[in-house]
Amino acid sequence: MLRTLLALSLALQPVAAADLPDLGEVSRQYFSDQEEQALGRIIMRDVYADPRYLDDPEIETYLNQLGYKLVSVSTRNQREFIFFVVDDPSINAFAMPGGNIGIHTGLLLAAQNESELAGVVAHEIAHVTQDHIARMVASQNQSYWPTMAALALALLAARSNPNVAGAAIASTQAYSIQSQLNFSRDYEREADRLGYDMLTRGGFDPRGMSGFFNRLERANRFYDSSAPAYLRTHPLTTDRIADMEARSEATPYLQVADSLDFQLVRARLRAQESSPQDAVLAARAALQDKRYSSETAARYGLVTALVRARQFGEAETEVKKLLAGQPAHPMIQQLAARSALAAGNHALALQRYHAGSTAHPGYQPLQYGYISALLAARRSADALVQVDRQLVLYPLDRRLWRLAAQTHAQLGHRLLSHRAQAEAAALSGNLIVAIEQIGLGLKAGDGNFQELSAAEARQREWQAAEKALRKNP
Repeated sequence: MLRTLLALSLALQPVAAADLPDLGEVSRQYFSDQEEQALGRIIMRDVYADPRYLDDPEIETYLNQLGYKLVSVSTRNQREFIFFVVDDPSINAFAMPGGNIGIHTGLLLAAQNESELAGVVAHEIAHVTQDHIARMVASQNQSYWPTMAALALALLAARSNPNVAGAAIASTQAYSIQSQLNFSRDYEREADRLGYDMLTRGGFDPRGMSGFFNRLERANRFYDSSAPAYLRTHPLTTDRIADMEARSEATPYLQVADSLDFQLVRARLRAQESSPQDAVLAARAALQDKRYSSETAARYGLVTALVRARQFGEAETEVKKLLAGQPAHPMIQQLAARSALAAGNHALALQRYHAGSTAHPGYQPLQYGYISALLAARRSADALVQVDRQLVLYPLDRRLWRLAAQTHAQLGHRLLSHRAQAEAAALSGNLIVAIEQIGLGLKAGDGNFQELSAAEARQREWQAAEKALRKNP
């Protein structure tokens, strides 16, 4: 059943209904909360394994901060969300079951201000909070689902490439799906309305939503054969544009400055484009010509490019300019420490990581960097203290468990290393790998009675969960 639901959710990505009744329990007859959460874990397992998934803790942290700022002011803020980044230059975003929302790097760079980005994110949040996918499941005849199931794999691979998804639909002769997509015009209007409310309550410029969609619609006129990816997954009609404009005209003008986080994230992405040498030249030119909205972000981008190009001397010169401003932003402290580590200066890197993680104890990317730097300096015992302390606070952090695995491996703790790898795999949705790793750990021959008992308990738990999943795929 989950596979059929997966196909349905991906074929009908973000959908909503402007004036539909709240289906509530009716929709949940076909798609329970438990099924949606299980489906969400399956989706994220495949997302994490996809080479287009951008495993960048700093950008992901920013998106989650932005997303939860909007979630906190939504009418249904009890849901849990995961915001992740897809390394793709196309302008796109999508919502999936389980509160999983993907944002393309192309969208992050195309947004002209933070309110525009927040408008798109709020729109996607509304699809999740309103149970739109569950509504679609409830409205479909179950006999229709096997056709959808045949598309599951193709649609998952094409979740952020509508051209491929369209080819999959055509190849299976499931053209009736298109008729279901047509209904999403009304659904999109509801997400617009609720997203607009989130923007207003969250302190963003509500015109960010209408500004972005209007600009995207105008750009669409120059495409001969295909619209931008976002327009193909989010049909934009004259009615929707008119609604957005009407709301904007009725709202007093509000000028909202972009956060430094937003500017640093964009500078980071730009510095990772093209070759390292070209990135350095572009960043230098932007600073020299003063083509920036934030000098700090422009200099941050230059340091990022210089580290990529292994020009560590100039990078250190620019880092000192960034650190001259007090207090330093956590992303800047992270970059300063990473630059020293890349240059082989472990002592300076550890000094900066310690200062940064102390000043910003809740900023997880700094904690990851600090533990990694301790491991690079072969300070395994200190790394273990740090990773254990963090796992007490964040026991569901898959990145921390991966670092724990490296730490225990460096210390020669084979059972604990495999156990940590297993925990990371389970948190990534991959129970099969988790079971394999915990099995290897139990065969390692080390570990005390308590560690062995805990590992055996986890093995039984994961085996039961994987068995249940196989019974109800």
